[in-house]
Amino acid sequence: MPFDLSLLQQRHSVPSRQLGEPAPDEATLHELLEAAIRVPDHGKLVPFRLIRLQGEAKLVFGRRVAEIAQKNQPEMSDAKLEKDRLRYTFAPLVIAVIARLDALSKVPEIEQKLSAGTVAHNILLGAFALGYGAQWLTGWAAYDREVAALLGLADNEQVIGFVHLGTPQTDVPDRDRPALGDLLSSWTP
Repeated sequence: MPFDLSLLQQRHSVPSRQLGEPAPDEATLHELLEAAIRVPDHGKLVPFRLIRLQGEAKLVFGRRVAEIAQKNQPEMSDAKLEKDRLRYTFAPLVIAVIARLDALSKVPEIEQKLSAGTVAHNILLGAFALGYGAQWLTGWAAYDREVAALLGLADNEQVIGFVHLGTPQTDVPDRDRPALGDLLSSWTP
């Protein structure tokens, strides 16, 4: 089967503020997510799950995240609070990628997190392949236990990222990429 690397060579993130309707329809989203969960998974632990934020739910989520921010940092500026409140409103669909860590497994937690991270990356690649835009964001909310509770996460779960999905509303130029020569070396004994 011939393979073309152009997908990997051209993929880039589209800022969430530049993502609008339409999001993938239900059938396309199902197909995208089915493909995205085909990741390396040492021990077959399935150390990930997905939470959809869409419609009114993502608006309420943003408001509650801002409330948590204000409670934890009462001196936070109104502009920063507004940014937190609006963060999830731009793209029509946000998928929270969650790592489910099994501390009793022989598989190191870092491998479990990396498996969940590849799910997020696959969503980015799949969205691009289907003609959609996507951006993987974290921010403080991804690491906050009150936000984790808001999402209904168990103690062994954590947010890997919020993948914002939609249709690019403008052309987004690619950013400068590192030179492979600066990154690749050869080990010699």
